[in-house]
Amino acid sequence: MGVIVSSLFGLLFGTLAAGAWIGIALLSTAIGLALLFTGLPVDRLFPQYVYNILTTPDLVALPLFILMGEFLFRTKLSEALFSGLAPWAGLLPGRLLHVNIVGCSIFAAISGSSAATTQVVGRMTLKELLSRGYSPDIAIGSLAGAGTLGFLIPPSTVMIMYGVLANESVLRLFTAGFLPGLMLASVFGIFIMIRTRMRPDFVPEAERAMRHMPLRDRFAALKDLAPALFLIVCVLGSMYGGLATPSEAAALGVLGAFLVSLSQGALGLKELRDVLLGAVQTCSVMGIIILGASVLGNITSTLGIPAAVAGAVISWDLSPFVLILALIVLYLILGTALEGFSMIATTLPVVLPLVEAAGFDKVWFGIFMVLVVEMAQITPPVAFNFAVIQNITGRSTGYIARVTFPFLMIMIAFVIMLALFPGIVNFLPDLLLG
Repeated sequence: MGVIVSSLFGLLFGTLAAGAWIGIALLSTAIGLALLFTGLPVDRLFPQYVYNILTTPDLVALPLFILMGEFLFRTKLSEALFSGLAPWAGLLPGRLLHVNIVGCSIFAAISGSSAATTQVVGRMTLKELLSRGYSPDIAIGSLAGAGTLGFLIPPSTVMIMYGVLANESVLRLFTAGFLPGLMLASVFGIFIMIRTRMRPDFVPEAERAMRHMPLRDRFAALKDLAPALFLIVCVLGSMYGGLATPSEAAALGVLGAFLVSLSQGALGLKELRDVLLGAVQTCSVMGIIILGASVLGNITSTLGIPAAVAGAVISWDLSPFVLILALIVLYLILGTALEGFSMIATTLPVVLPLVEAAGFDKVWFGIFMVLVVEMAQITPPVAFNFAVIQNITGRSTGYIARVTFPFLMIMIAFVIMLALFPGIVNFLPDLLLG
């Protein structure tokens, strides 16, 4: 078994070091292991693997949510979210900084992407906050942290990928993400209130007048949230109203995003071409990663690698809590070199049996994986949210990492809390889905 495991890591990291895409590296490793250590007819089984994996019903939702995100990226939703939320955020300590948190939470319930959430919300809020005199430290840090909610609050492309690879219900994962997502957003908001109380200079003096805005004007501003609420009803309302499966809800979301783009005059022929091309490129890359991870998972299971690793770790007699702490450290390290989808694809076949043996179910671990992938989004040097914010602000990676660090610590503490109280994750799925 030692030779097989060594060959696994040697093939995988060798192909990655040679500059291969992560999906190609996973596929190459799987085929190499099959040829070296099994008598399987790879030439006949591989096409069957491809067909079985890429025609998984739950996987249909993934390209649809990606297409939906491409439409939304070109709408004026960021302006609408800011104007609709600003009058109400002005009532809280920290004032308009809360638009980052609430705006990202709302857009997360539409897009399913962390980078898209950060980009769409940030391109409007950062410009406004910095021009009004808010501290860039807290404005940029809160956006980077809140942008990660794009993966936790459903719909989520990461949850779809995990559900397919772990053979778990995507709808159950979506449902499980609601409560942790709202709780994490609330903790971010509480941190902003405490931080701005400690540092009043983070909020400009002039903004305090927002508390005296007439209530009639606050309610009038809510009409600007109509497009976002319409899309949430299309996607989440159709799913939890029992009218649509996740894939059908994704199709309704695409139609809704198309109509919103059209109504805002943001969809010419050039924009439509960009939408379709962007969706095809993203889907192609993710499809190869999912295919490679699935094939590698099948081959490693056939060779008995996950069972052997699980047996070895169980023999160490680690408590479930210590195991989770070790996994947090592992994924924080991986997050410095790999993006989120690659982290899931390369580790899930080996790690999932360990977690199940420790007594955690696959739905709980799915939310755990989403959270550690979110951490990877704000862990340099490979930090996609940082790249988005750099593009908006021109700030250095080191500066963005420094101002985002408190939010990363909050997320680590939040994951530890979920390990201590796993019922938080399973409460809604058990209540609503049985």
